[in-house]
Amino acid sequence: MIIKTLAVGPYETNCYIVASDVTKRGLVIDPGAEPKNILDLIDELGLKISWIIITHSHFDHVGALNSVKEATGALIAIHESEGDSKLQAAAQVFGGIMAGSIHKPTKADRLLKDGDYVEIDDLNFEVLYTPGHSPGGICLLTNGILFSGDTLFNMGIGRTDFPGSSHNKLMESIRNRLMTLPDQTVVYPGHGPATTIGDERKSNPFFE
Repeated sequence: MIIKTLAVGPYETNCYIVASDVTKRGLVIDPGAEPKNILDLIDELGLKISWIIITHSHFDHVGALNSVKEATGALIAIHESEGDSKLQAAAQVFGGIMAGSIHKPTKADRLLKDGDYVEIDDLNFEVLYTPGHSPGGICLLTNGILFSGDTLFNMGIGRTDFPGSSHNKLMESIRNRLMTLPDQTVVYPGHGPATTIGDERKSNPFFE
């Protein structure tokens, strides 16, 4: 599996490019800004992007969404709780402005539910619904690797002072959906360095 990370935009949002090392087909997770850098890396790797998956619709995770979709022809997927919301549309517009481009909001091609799978050749991503940081926040699980969005960070958790956020729901999501995963599960968060479930279980101050 190919996994490349780009920290983009003023909030250094982690945009992940994930693809099969056999077929070179894959997806982009959270294209938050700097579409040229994202597209240049895709071209450099010789990849075909089939899906763009948004872990949640905050502006710093969707700023380059339209540009990447237009360039790659990829389909967009987001959780059903925020896929068609006015808040999500506003986030796209504001994110696009922050990224240096202005587009009309783009609707999702697929609205995801908990337990859904996104399949690309030999890759298989399970959707874990983890609300709290946002109403429709999701994580993606594949082969012992978790893309956690802004649900779980290295020694931290997502903020819950936004409209639609809930600290109680976030902690419930982390405890019931993420802390049940094996310790060796590698976590790629929406911001900051990678970690593991085991390290977070032992040392994350929010779980003490």
